[in-house]
Amino acid sequence: MLIWFLPLFLVFLLMGLPVVFGMLAAPGIILWLNGQERDLTLLYRNLYNGIDSFPLMAIPFFMLAGELMNRGGITLRLVEFAQALMGHLRGGLAHVNVLSSMLFAGLSGSAVADTSALGSMLVPAMEKQGYTRRFAAAITAASSVIGPIIPPSGIMIIYAYVMGESVAALFLAGIVPGIMVGLGLMAVIKVMADRYDFPIASARKSWPERGRASLKAFWPLLTPVIILGGILGGIFTPTEAAAVAAVYAMVISLLVLKTMTLSELPDVLGRAALTSAVVLLLVGAAMSFKTVVSLSHAPQIMADWILALTANPLLLLLLINLLLFVVGMFLDAGPAIIILAPILAPVFEGMGVDSVHFAIIMCVNLTVGLATPPMGLVLFVAAAVSKERVTTIARAILPFLAVEVVVIFLITYFPALSMTIPRLTGFAD
Repeated sequence: MLIWFLPLFLVFLLMGLPVVFGMLAAPGIILWLNGQERDLTLLYRNLYNGIDSFPLMAIPFFMLAGELMNRGGITLRLVEFAQALMGHLRGGLAHVNVLSSMLFAGLSGSAVADTSALGSMLVPAMEKQGYTRRFAAAITAASSVIGPIIPPSGIMIIYAYVMGESVAALFLAGIVPGIMVGLGLMAVIKVMADRYDFPIASARKSWPERGRASLKAFWPLLTPVIILGGILGGIFTPTEAAAVAAVYAMVISLLVLKTMTLSELPDVLGRAALTSAVVLLLVGAAMSFKTVVSLSHAPQIMADWILALTANPLLLLLLINLLLFVVGMFLDAGPAIIILAPILAPVFEGMGVDSVHFAIIMCVNLTVGLATPPMGLVLFVAAAVSKERVTTIARAILPFLAVEVVVIFLITYFPALSMTIPRLTGFAD
């Protein structure tokens, strides 16, 4: 009977109950009905135990670093640097949008922060140059999903904690897929620019001008180098790297660039704390949820059901990608990973799929879901920033989603694309 907590949880979601309460209420009710009071106590005790973790401290620190970078005007410097490199191309400002997202991903690791920060700046600028507002909003939403793929990534930290994986391995495995998504989006822009005669953003910059733009962006661009360099060099752990990133962001915003004042710091700290609290409460609930998943033998039941469909791992990967894509249309990436990873990952690891490889497949697929209608979160953020209807943006984003789906299948069936860097650096088998 315990397995019935899963359909009950889905009922709660359809009723509109917040995910964190559904994750606690559904298994709690079933355990109570079963008379398993001891397990019920364990369920709610794990809510705190799930948060009380040193690796999870990376989440609030990365949230704080992203807030500091955004408030400190770092976004503008990244956009100016991207425009110096690509503004002279046809469709230049659209290319700048994508490149800015790739650069911003190394700072924040958040698709929502990317959409909000870059969208508020680039959507009006693109509209002024002659792009339709829906196209500007669509490319902003589509490129923002790069944020949680290129390290650092909040959802990869969550996956690593829930499933006991190496954060460093997941970070490294996300580099190539993130770049592939960016280049794929630029290829679509190139085709559309030639067909629809998109405007050129600016004249080709001279090398001295590009050099000056690079110097202005130097300090922000050093952030991912410090984070990954420190982790790979064994200087600090991923959690310590997040703390270093937050301190570094504060120093360059307050003292080096002087783009932020001390009076703004309390608001930045408050916003970072509020966002972190929401994420950590969700992770704590997830660890409780995972306890009941284990007690119910759901992974084994799911494995038997999946293997009854077919024993071919390639076909199963196709089916699971379709499932994740559909789930991503309705559920945010973080909750989806927390709910599905403990159920699905053991099945594919048992079939010989590398655990880090499956983690990247899942993270990238669900991240793309952030820009997928009808419930993609970044679609709503892009709509708020651009004052355009969600349905209009959803239609305009389809060509870009097609490219991102192609990338998902490439990294699924060609593991070397995502696994080479972790293996070369000794962070994966």
